[in-house]
Amino acid sequence: MRTPAGVECPYFYGDYYRGRKREECRLIGKAAPPNHWTPDLCKTCRVPAISRANACKNLVLEARVNRRFFGLSRGVAVTAYCLKTAAPVAEPEIGCGECHLEFEPPGES
Repeated sequence: MRTPAGVECPYFYGDYYRGRKREECRLIGKAAPPNHWTPDLCKTCRVPAISRANACKNLVLEARVNRRFFGLSRGVAVTAYCLKTAAPVAEPEIGCGECHLEFEPPGES
């Protein structure tokens, strides 16, 4: 679904049926204030770019709201984990490096 920032995100949900305006990020969830999700966080969130760059089904994303600069601004911190290698992923846009290796059938070398 399209976020308030105008990009497609698989974790954003908006319900606008019959005048409702219910928006939520299903990746961040319902954290307690001041670390709760607000629509302005979609402008700087990396999750839509990661989803466009890497469609690996083994990649699991986790996100939380961080307060930066003495609490004056907030941002989204994203961490990634690979289910196949059971290890954290340093660059989620690229992946772990194990899941998308070229497959060569045995005996065709």
